[in-house]
Amino acid sequence: MTAKVYIILVNWNGWMDTVECLESLFRQDYEHYRVVVCDNASRDDSLGHLDAWASGRTPYVPPEHSPLRHLSTPAIQKPLDFLLLDRKSAEQGGPGSDPALLLIDGGGNLGFAGGNNAGMRYALARGDADYIWLLNNDTIVEPDCLTRMVWRLRNQPGPATCGSRILFYSHPETVQALGGGRFNRWTAISSQSLGRFLPASQAVDAAAYERQMSYIVGCSWLLPRAYLEEVGLMDESYFLYYEEVDWVLRAGGRYALCYADDARVYHKEGSSIGTPTGSRPSSLLSDFYIFRNKLLITRRYFPLGLPTVYVATLIQAGRRALRGQWDKAWLILKVLLGKRHFDY
Repeated sequence: MTAKVYIILVNWNGWMDTVECLESLFRQDYEHYRVVVCDNASRDDSLGHLDAWASGRTPYVPPEHSPLRHLSTPAIQKPLDFLLLDRKSAEQGGPGSDPALLLIDGGGNLGFAGGNNAGMRYALARGDADYIWLLNNDTIVEPDCLTRMVWRLRNQPGPATCGSRILFYSHPETVQALGGGRFNRWTAISSQSLGRFLPASQAVDAAAYERQMSYIVGCSWLLPRAYLEEVGLMDESYFLYYEEVDWVLRAGGRYALCYADDARVYHKEGSSIGTPTGSRPSSLLSDFYIFRNKLLITRRYFPLGLPTVYVATLIQAGRRALRGQWDKAWLILKVLLGKRHFDY
């Protein structure tokens, strides 16, 4: 029998991205999967919009200028077999039915880790999950993506987790990440995505990139159920950023890191939370959690690196001040002085 995969997405004020992602997901040629969307108390009535889309009351309209319209059109047949549950009911496994799509009302902003954990608790409570695929809601995927990831993971000797080839949504001819990235313990920088900006047409040595991986990008991460049972769920104290690095470090090398180079995911890269990119500056929200969590993960795993991480963080605060971004510079300094919670 085909292994059962639970695909988990976290939504926060991004229902249009989520709908586009779901339109591509329900075209997977894999035989046995369920999709779970956890909403983190969105302010744009995301759950209402997702309900209307899944029931067929609101037709799907693809982005007008998307270079990847063929992956989400024509619209899949509605209504879908779906169910909406609150977080408590979902984490207990829900009713006896097995809907193709489960919508979870998280009841609050649980962050990336908390939203994923709610979906993973549902899958574990159901008792029939073989794999969990964590997937960002601002992605769309090729129809054979899941099939290729499962195949790659099954053909990896010994326990392992698996990433995918991630390409830029707006520039699908360019690589965003080949499976994962590298983490520098002396600066706590974890944004060194492997293969970034390579032409998608360029042949690569996938095994060589796998050997360089410190972590798998949480944008697309396939894990066996045993990983959740042995290592535990994501650490929710991070809220945003560094959860992937922590999860791998906590596993202590028990699971190899691999990626399916022929499994393609197209990613819009953090538009809802202000993740910094080459064309978009960081938001206060992203700056706070990036710099707070650098210190958190360094204290936890590499305390000898704290002096250099502090210096690197001070340099970043100075650069923001030189650009006139005094609010961001002051926020980073407050993090260094012990600020632990973001004021929304």
